[in-house]
Amino acid sequence: MHPKQFIISILAGLILMVISCGGSSNANPNLPPDDPSDKYVFAASDLPREKNPLVPGPNLEELVAGNTELAFDLYKQLMAEDGNIFFSPFSISQALAMTIAGARENTEVQMADVMHFTLEQNDLHPAFNKLDLELHSRAETPTNGGDPVQLNIANSTWGQIGWTWQTPFLDIMAVNYGAGMRMVDFMTKPEECRIIINEWVEDRTEEKIKDLLPQGIIGTDTRLVLVNAIYFNASWLYPFLVENTFPMDFYLFDGSPVTANMMNETEDHGYMTGDGYKACEMLYDGAELSMTVILPDSGRFEEIESSLDAQFVNGISGNMSTRSVMLWLPKFEYESEFSLTQTLQDMGMTDAFTGGLADFSGMDGSHLLYITDVVHKAFVAVDEEGTEAAAATAVVIGEVSIPESVEFNVNRPFIFFIRDIPTGAILFIGRVVNPV
Repeated sequence: MHPKQFIISILAGLILMVISCGGSSNANPNLPPDDPSDKYVFAASDLPREKNPLVPGPNLEELVAGNTELAFDLYKQLMAEDGNIFFSPFSISQALAMTIAGARENTEVQMADVMHFTLEQNDLHPAFNKLDLELHSRAETPTNGGDPVQLNIANSTWGQIGWTWQTPFLDIMAVNYGAGMRMVDFMTKPEECRIIINEWVEDRTEEKIKDLLPQGIIGTDTRLVLVNAIYFNASWLYPFLVENTFPMDFYLFDGSPVTANMMNETEDHGYMTGDGYKACEMLYDGAELSMTVILPDSGRFEEIESSLDAQFVNGISGNMSTRSVMLWLPKFEYESEFSLTQTLQDMGMTDAFTGGLADFSGMDGSHLLYITDVVHKAFVAVDEEGTEAAAATAVVIGEVSIPESVEFNVNRPFIFFIRDIPTGAILFIGRVVNPV
């Protein structure tokens, strides 16, 4: 990240649905001649992406509400992990929405139930397209006149060359997700295909995530890989000054201190107190995206974390009031990587992972396909970078200190989420138990 760019860089939501064939690998042996000069053949639908989908407001609200329910279902599954957590529920939802486009019968029912997809497929995919386009529109010139917000979402599908893919499935990918089918040869060159997909991921993520697909995850029985990547990079509306960052104690669960670099400012932020916690909302430049930090009281982290759900978080967002806040926030940077294969099955999505039961006939007309792996990887870094571009504005605003300030000292484990304010969509969620 360039030292004069942004305060926060988030690269997240790399979801890969690795779908394999439950039958013979010779289901369609009529492969085209090998051409080592080409990495893949691009087989897109003839239909263009719909740039102005006619989606009723209630449909978009229903989609966002379901995605929020999934966010906290997943969080409660993952919070048993030790240490810091970070993931993109939006990315997971979108990748599985692409996958459900080919699901039928009980496979479709189970997936929709686990994912909280309450819209019928004819409405679901246009709603995802609408939400995706809404989020893309946030990349406009910020109010502070600095670098624009970067919120880039990319989708791709990678299919076995020579395999027969259903036209309606390809049409849904093209019209609603902007994804064409890249034809590769998993049957004879699985490792080469893995490298090609990893290169695509690196290119779409500013080379922040490399070697996303580990060796062995792609095999000769792989037939389709669906990828979603989301990259977010934005400056604070009220940047921190580097000279106001100091080494201070951050207290772990057991009460022992570690030394963290704590950023400090006194600015107007959203603030509220609840039973056993405090919360602070910090806007990004442009005021359409924000990070909310939930700081449980000492000794009540587990209780508050277990209470997290859509109603809890919506209550926080709806009860914020603007206050002058003396904020102390640690700099932090870390990665999270999860296999969601067992998690999704534990949540009730079983048929999709079971050869012989899975029904993805909407993809290829057969009953041979099933999901073998779902991988998610995310990276988050929060610091003062970018303050030079917005330093003048920060100094002027910092001088306005008339209101009485409340103190918000994030010196113990905390939970945070990043959301799109106009739609309410939660893009990322995580916890920090140790910032160093």
